Amino acid sequence: MRPLCAARVAALVVLALGGRAAAAQDGWNDARTRELVLAAIERRAVQLADTGLADYTARAHGYITFLAQLGEGFPDPPAVIKSDELMVEVYWGAPDRSKQRIIGRRDTLLLPTDINYHRDHLGVVQNNFPAIIRLGDGDEVRDVPHPLSAAGLATYDYRVVDSLAIRAGDRAIDVMMVSVRPKDDRQPAAVGAVYIDRVTSSVVRMTLSFTRAALKDRQLEDVSVILENGLVDGRFWLPRRQEIEIRRTATWMDFPARGIIRGRWEICCVETNAGLAPATFRGGPEITEAPRELQRAYAFTGSILSGLPAEVRAFDAAEVRRVQESARELVRAGALARTRKTALAARGLSDFVRVNRAEGLALGLGVTRQFGAGVAAKVTGRYGTADRRGKVSGSVGWTSAAGRNITLGARNDFATVGIVPEVSGLRNSLAAQEFGSDWTDLHAVRGVSITLGLRPRTAERSTSRFTLEFAHETQRPLAVAATPVTGSYEPAFPAMAARVQSVGLGWVASGQGEVPGTRWRATLRLEGARVRDPAAGGSGLLARTSVDLEARRPVAGGALDLRTVAGAVTPGTGIPSQFLVFFGGPVTGPGYSFHSIAGRLGVSQRVEYQLRIPFVSLNLGRFGRVPSSLVAAPFLQGVWLSAGPVGKLAPFPSVGLGVLSMFDVIRVDAARTLRGNGWLFSVDVSRDFWKVM
Repeated sequence: MRPLCAARVAALVVLALGGRAAAAQDGWNDARTRELVLAAIERRAVQLADTGLADYTARAHGYITFLAQLGEGFPDPPAVIKSDELMVEVYWGAPDRSKQRIIGRRDTLLLPTDINYHRDHLGVVQNNFPAIIRLGDGDEVRDVPHPLSAAGLATYDYRVVDSLAIRAGDRAIDVMMVSVRPKDDRQPAAVGAVYIDRVTSSVVRMTLSFTRAALKDRQLEDVSVILENGLVDGRFWLPRRQEIEIRRTATWMDFPARGIIRGRWEICCVETNAGLAPATFRGGPEITEAPRELQRAYAFTGSILSGLPAEVRAFDAAEVRRVQESARELVRAGALARTRKTALAARGLSDFVRVNRAEGLALGLGVTRQFGAGVAAKVTGRYGTADRRGKVSGSVGWTSAAGRNITLGARNDFATVGIVPEVSGLRNSLAAQEFGSDWTDLHAVRGVSITLGLRPRTAERSTSRFTLEFAHETQRPLAVAATPVTGSYEPAFPAMAARVQSVGLGWVASGQGEVPGTRWRATLRLEGARVRDPAAGGSGLLARTSVDLEARRPVAGGALDLRTVAGAVTPGTGIPSQFLVFFGGPVTGPGYSFHSIAGRLGVSQRVEYQLRIPFVSLNLGRFGRVPSSLVAAPFLQGVWLSAGPVGKLAPFPSVGLGVLSMFDVIRVDAARTLRGNGWLFSVDVSRDFWKVM
């Protein structure tokens, strides 16, 4: 029996079994699946030499976008840094000749960067990849056997897992989904699925990621590719839609940072057997460019950001995420087990150098060591030049491939009160040193803890993380030890000496809505504690909670930003002052003095409308031009507070105006209270960058 006929019989048998065989573990490499794969390999080889298709031309419209994420677990959706829109002429000739020419290109820059893309990211993939797959001109993925090639038979396991019907005009086409995994995940290989036309054995779609060994750049986290073909002239499966996502993960000091390149292409206007001249394919690289002035003159429609597909901005395109997860489940544990390295441990500039009234100028350093099998240890230290004391923290922990972890920690360090910071670490250090304006309320903490972490499987539009922490600590007040260049410091925060045994449950989640540009973030912490006064000898139980909610939604050409910060402590006597709820400052109480609003129950609500308006553009050379606009952000804010165990909430309203400029990195605020005559002016970096400051 010919392979093509055998493939048809195998597909019918799988359908008749209702998918039960596909779900069984022994479905890998069974006779039926192997016949289907062999037929697809044969068909792929024939298609490249099919005299019925001599050549074709097409046009590809695409977006190449660079995005970035920061923070442990990358809790926030990626931010667009740069986006390029391209129009490409596509030429193909039998058996495997390809030429592409960029005839239109425009870009927009939202943050300074000099990133350049590999040339093969500026065009589409022809022939569903050659027999050996390369990406990034071989710098990203190299030496990967194609799953539907002769070499692939010795490299991969195959299993039919599903069937689906697609419409092509008035025809219904049965497609078989075949999962692909490497026999040895230590070798360069692909992971994912190929979709095969049951009747003709042609490739309809490919969704692939790659093993760690296939990724040539050590900073690459993963590379995912989706190639979707369309039926042309009722006979030829040719490119119709393509997506690629490349994620690089590194650490800026000890602070996780991720860069993402997303490409999305729509191919149209296909004309088969156009009679292309042989000279079309002669000489030079496969992807060439028209003169730059002609590319810039191409008549794209609308603005580049308004035309950017929503899934490019998305937290993760759902289909790309499924491809990535299939690869990670297979190879992540092995890669994690083999990771061993020593690195600098710091989350931001303030871990190296900071200034505050309790320790003056403080210099710090830390080291983290990964031992393999998910085990890591970290030690950090800091020395204050004014209080002449050292502070040290250390931890050892284990992290699984699924993101679960357990960490044992110990510290003899400082802690700050308040639900959220009011200014960035960099801004606070500069203001504290020069003007005596220290907006941190600190107390000393010495103790040990154990933390359990769980990251549920990522949902379609959101991600979340739970933590459970047990701690035993001794807390005590600090004194003012430093002197600023000008002015004088406020008195030290009046913390109470206490011994605290606590258990805390934390939840951090973020995501985005169906409306493009809509996003949200939530942080919740519940804590129960037994507090003992070492001087008086008495003890008591208390509970406290804190909430930080942020949401953003496009409205009337701008964006509406909402932020709610709230906290509560159970009623009782002898509660240490460091456990109370504090508001006041640019974030929680603009116009009011730092932490001047304090009590046992309170909520701060901001309503801000951000609108981009024209402004002067600046040229930063190879890093691009500062956009010829800035963001005006008028806001209303209210704080409601109860100081006693029960009672009426007292209001503290204010109004203000914020301005974001220089790629929206610098923010200037002016706010006035509506209760009294207080004013507050603040200059800082954008809050998106506070994590690394």
